[in-house]
Amino acid sequence: MFNEALFRKKSLEQILSDANAGALADAERKPILNRTLSVFDLTALGIAAIVGAGIFSTIGNAAYSGGAGVTLLFVFTAIACGFSVLCYAEFASMIPVSGSAYTYAYASFGELFAWIIGWGLIMEYAVGNIVVAISWSDYFTELLAGYGVHFPDYLSMNYFAAASAAEKINAMLDSGATLESLEADVNYAASLAGFRAYQDAPTIFGLKLICDLPAFLITAVITTIVYLGIQESRTTTNLMVALKVSVILLVIAVGAFYVKPENWSPFMPNGFGGVMAGVSSVFFAYIGFDAISTTAEECKNPQRDLPRGMIYSLVICTALYVLIALALTGMTSYKKLQVGDPLAYVFGPEGVNVPWIAGVVSFSAVVAIASVLLVFQLGQPRIWMAMSRDGLLPKAFSTIHPKFKTPSFSTIVTGLVVGIPALVADMNVVTDLTSIGTLFAFLLVAGGVLVLDKNAPTAERKFKIPYIDAKWIAPALVAFIWGGVFAFNADGARAFFALDDAPFLDALASRLPMAIYFVGTLALAYLAFKHRLSLIPVCALLSCGYLISQISNWSWFLIWLTIGLGIYFAYGRKRSRLNGAR
Repeated sequence: MFNEALFRKKSLEQILSDANAGALADAERKPILNRTLSVFDLTALGIAAIVGAGIFSTIGNAAYSGGAGVTLLFVFTAIACGFSVLCYAEFASMIPVSGSAYTYAYASFGELFAWIIGWGLIMEYAVGNIVVAISWSDYFTELLAGYGVHFPDYLSMNYFAAASAAEKINAMLDSGATLESLEADVNYAASLAGFRAYQDAPTIFGLKLICDLPAFLITAVITTIVYLGIQESRTTTNLMVALKVSVILLVIAVGAFYVKPENWSPFMPNGFGGVMAGVSSVFFAYIGFDAISTTAEECKNPQRDLPRGMIYSLVICTALYVLIALALTGMTSYKKLQVGDPLAYVFGPEGVNVPWIAGVVSFSAVVAIASVLLVFQLGQPRIWMAMSRDGLLPKAFSTIHPKFKTPSFSTIVTGLVVGIPALVADMNVVTDLTSIGTLFAFLLVAGGVLVLDKNAPTAERKFKIPYIDAKWIAPALVAFIWGGVFAFNADGARAFFALDDAPFLDALASRLPMAIYFVGTLALAYLAFKHRLSLIPVCALLSCGYLISQISNWSWFLIWLTIGLGIYFAYGRKRSRLNGAR
């Protein structure tokens, strides 16, 4: 009985009924959320979310790990996301309500999984926006520096990075190095910036005042725009997208003249493992398309336009990513790209030194990354709104502002959840957490399509994934995947299956995700063979499952999941509308 309660599902009819009841005013019976978004607006929202931090920031870390081979990772990730996009599109056409993967999981796997994915989506939207805000701050301060305005380092850097850098540089100085020698080595540029920030920061009550103030301020501005209404958000987004796509095309065109083919050799300097080391950074660039589904109740024709907007935005953005990655790695050595603002860097004095392009890039990055922040600040409150309607969160989260027609309380909370941690957070850890949460959502959505294919085959779908029998193809794909792992990453494969001298817990932590994926692929091949599953959702499970197995920092994800489950069992399960509460 307890298990049945945990996995109880909402029917498609009940989901649509609850959404309609939640979107209607009790007195006037008029829609509270404005239905104003067209397919053009949805495509722009997708581009706004996808083209931003990935191109202007995290692509640098990925290129540092994989060299020019990162282009292959972009293509592979785009294919994996393409399978997921089709799964999202089918769900969006079938359940055109706010809530994204949370709502889809409720219909297919039940309440517990819905809560888990809703909690995980906080990492994709709110926690992911911490990375975006920090990246915006990097470009903003770089832009100011280009105009001769120096923003204090201790007010544009997180405390932990500065303290770590200071410790590292002090150790180097104690060992006999000099500041002059370290300044001459490009590998110490970031550490020296942190060292100086720590040295210059004022001390208050014994603590160094070091924080990323611009990251907090931009979050406050964007949250205000989102709070004021969907029309204001739409207009702002469309203008931002037009500007940043124009600039990216300019960068690609100009950068092509400075490409040195020798910079592409070796193509994968750290092997296939090095390419895959950038998976969290690259995947972070693609997570935006599912934010489109959170605006379902603000679309003019959601069942038709949501699938189109998702697919159009993914295709456009993939082309831009591949071209920009080729330009970046061709213009300078991949070893120099581990910086917060790689595009501005390659056009700056330490790159090809085209100052006017560097200035244009810095300005457009400020605009582009702000647009990413806007879309995710738009998405998170609507997911919380859907969870609140179901009773899993307090009623305040589903409160709609009578004038601005936005989920007001949820929007304010999202601003605080993003803005305050952005003052001090470490970007690399947050990127991994965001990618894990997103991939987990993608896996459940793909699995949900397979479940509803069986449980609700007659449900109305304005967009239907083409059925291809995976009976024989899925087992062949599994064999191909594991053959590829051994062929392209032989050392990693041997280490995975071999017993070595590593401590047991360390070995378990490093191998467990891949072991789960190994068992999962075998189980999926068996199910596909036995039940003749649809190929595209199966491919989404295989590809996204491999990507998630390559990401580190799982310990932080497990801590986050444990906290979420504690909240669910202490609050949400008892107050769920399926319990008759509220």
